[in-house]
Amino acid sequence: MKSHNISLVSSLVLIVMSTWGYLSSETPSVTALIPLFFGVILILCYPGIKKENKIIAHIAVSLTLLVFLALFMPLKGAFGREDNGAALRIFIMITGAAFSLFGFIKSFINARKARENN
Repeated sequence: MKSHNISLVSSLVLIVMSTWGYLSSETPSVTALIPLFFGVILILCYPGIKKENKIIAHIAVSLTLLVFLALFMPLKGAFGREDNGAALRIFIMITGAAFSLFGFIKSFINARKARENN
């Protein structure tokens, strides 16, 4: 799968999971929608990633890394509250971000090898 498709799927996962978390909460907080905002920004980056725009791809990978790292604190909080639903949703978002990062890194390595071979 190409990095732009992996990024799109990861973005959709962020949007769906954070919306689900917000709507299913007894006391919804706007902070639950932060992954949604990042997902929307990453979807806006999709056309640039697909066209292999280096700047947009690096912005997208930076945002994805930020989301990946930032989700560990809410995961810890969900475990502390023994909220298995929240822990599952956050774990799914972390996994999606990890796959997206892997796809980006693999894409960057392949692009570098292609440049060196020319």
